[in-house]
Amino acid sequence: MPRVSAAFFSTGIVCAVLAMLVGIRMEASHSFVLAPLQLQLNVVGWVSMVLYGTFYAMTRGTLSLGLAWTNYWVSLAGIVILVPALALYLTTNAGIWYRFVLAGDTITVGAMLVFAYSVFRELFRRRPPL
Repeated sequence: MPRVSAAFFSTGIVCAVLAMLVGIRMEASHSFVLAPLQLQLNVVGWVSMVLYGTFYAMTRGTLSLGLAWTNYWVSLAGIVILVPALALYLTTNAGIWYRFVLAGDTITVGAMLVFAYSVFRELFRRRPPL
């Protein structure tokens, strides 16, 4: 497995554990204010990161390491900005945090666009003749 795939998987696991802890906190407090945070941790942090890592592991022979690592760092930046900002916005309802939520979301979309480029690069790459 390429190291970049392991990095995606490692980050995804951290996000999954954090999502579980948020879920336990919500259940214990009977307050589900943080449900959107748990959703983002699961979808953006766990599912997306693991899918990215799986794709790069499956295409290890033809992947562009620079592109894969760019995808990782942009994805990580999106999560690092989005998750705490969303937690603060949901718990304080202070509008200032909403700007950071939007910034994190925008970076996350950028990461998906980098991934889309990687996928289409693989789809349309030249194949050796059979």
